[in-house]
Amino acid sequence: MKKQAIFGLSFIALIAVFSFKLMLAPNWTVDKAHSSIGFEITHFFTPVKGSFTDFTGTLAFDPSDLGSSKVDFTVNIASVNTGNKKRDSHLQSKDFFNVKKWSTMKFTSTSIKKSGSNYVAVGKLTIRDVTKSIEIPFKVLGVQDHPMKKGNLVTAIRAEFSIDRTKFGVGTGSWSATAVVGDNVDITVLLEASRKK
Repeated sequence: MKKQAIFGLSFIALIAVFSFKLMLAPNWTVDKAHSSIGFEITHFFTPVKGSFTDFTGTLAFDPSDLGSSKVDFTVNIASVNTGNKKRDSHLQSKDFFNVKKWSTMKFTSTSIKKSGSNYVAVGKLTIRDVTKSIEIPFKVLGVQDHPMKKGNLVTAIRAEFSIDRTKFGVGTGSWSATAVVGDNVDITVLLEASRKK
């Protein structure tokens, strides 16, 4: 009887674990060639645009299963590109990001929730040695069968949000002041991703 009971419990546990795995939100593979992380910040009154060209991450997303959906991205700060090498080097220096000490910034979601017809990724953003809770609103631009990958879906996501660079210590000494370089940074993330059906 004991062996039968143990076998029965083990079988139930196995089924439960298998069912849980089936309910996990599917992983999407991000197409970096058609994805971007861009930003805009003012220099005096002039908006200056830039981007980070090197990043890695995972995207697990299912609108019908937001509980197991998650986002986790790491950005290589040395990949910053504003179209000016001198300015890019300055951004990597101790005055701003201090890439030699903190080479990456990272966002990890703790939850994803619905917001009207769109969504919000709630999580932790770490820049330099500062971690803060933020909310990143995003929109699914569309989902369709991938015309070049049979049996796959393709989607696109657009996220737009702002952060205060001074709250993360980006800008030290005289550069912590906002008379020259503004404090507000507008960020736009565009992701193209695909997965098997």
